[in-house]
Amino acid sequence: MNKKDIANFKRQFKVSNDLLKIHEIFYVYIMKESSDIYHHQSFPFEMLEEEQKELFMDNFKKVLSGQLDEKLFELKFQRDVEDSSQLILHQGLLSRDTDEWKSHMLRLVEKMLNDKQYEMDIVVTFIRGEYMKPAKRRNEESETSERDTVFSNPFILCSMNSTQDPKKELLFDYVEKQFKYNIVVDPIINLKAPLSGFLFPCFSDNAADVNHVLYSAGKKYELSYHFIEEVLNAEETMTAEDDKIVFEEIVKKVAGDKINTSTLSNVYDEIHRVIEENEEEEVPKLDYKDVEKVLRTSGVKDVDTEKVEEAFKTVIDDGNYELKASNILPKYSSKSIKVKTKVADLSISPPELRHVRQVHLNGKIYLMIELEENTMIEGFEMVPEALFQKAEE
Repeated sequence: MNKKDIANFKRQFKVSNDLLKIHEIFYVYIMKESSDIYHHQSFPFEMLEEEQKELFMDNFKKVLSGQLDEKLFELKFQRDVEDSSQLILHQGLLSRDTDEWKSHMLRLVEKMLNDKQYEMDIVVTFIRGEYMKPAKRRNEESETSERDTVFSNPFILCSMNSTQDPKKELLFDYVEKQFKYNIVVDPIINLKAPLSGFLFPCFSDNAADVNHVLYSAGKKYELSYHFIEEVLNAEETMTAEDDKIVFEEIVKKVAGDKINTSTLSNVYDEIHRVIEENEEEEVPKLDYKDVEKVLRTSGVKDVDTEKVEEAFKTVIDDGNYELKASNILPKYSSKSIKVKTKVADLSISPPELRHVRQVHLNGKIYLMIELEENTMIEGFEMVPEALFQKAEE
């Protein structure tokens, strides 16, 4: 799934949307002390009150929130796995009987409990439904509605949520005119911050992809590898942060630990160009040959294909690995590059990096920034100072 597919699906999660039909909701309560299933029950989603529906809609929108390769990850199922979760989910997706569907979901919950001790009570919520995407109207002048033809996509969505102890409060009773201690023992389910979750199957344009599952981490870059490998039976994945670190280490192996801002700016410009030229592709990727071309075009000296391939093998132990271009490029139109010094911190965008220089003057190191206008500080315009003289030829 690309970010457009996810955004389109996420937008459907609102009450009274005729393009999203949620058939059933299934709750499973897990006790932290014993890691046992304490209780489970299911309802037709339409039986819930409107306020409850809103709470769950917001919860599942949070499961689908975040950037790809940061909080959301499209994972490929492992092959030849005993009691495969891919098969369990597919059977659940095709099941017409509620009890049969619940039995498949409970098998997944049992996997969540294997060799895992939770620090608090957990509530696992499953919904199964149908997402209907209108076909694009071919003739804008046609009187037929775009909803006359729709693509139907059955799905299962899961959310894991923690519980919280209720707050101890002092209340005032207006009738009896006395203060009372409010005693509540029922735990509160935290629907505002899901611990994790997943969507099956993935959607690409108008087609379902049952070979992949969309995994949602609780927080950015905080993946549960137990959940990925043991519960979903999916393959390990690289985060955007991992790709960035790998790219930086490869460049260091090829170009050395030191690089000037002009060359680094050229590298970012070249990667941005690759992304722009491949807009129609979902995710442009760079193998060792592409990285060699980027570095050579950017002005890095002594670059050759063999050297870059060897760097790939050394850093990631895979000469055929492909880096996602969007992962290794800082956000191009925002102040995504942080320059930190003991004196001051600076935030700039990749295109602005070429205007920053580190220079030596009278035995000291200075950070020089090329400006297009005078600088204002606390309402005062700074006075330009002459520090440099023309060097002798």
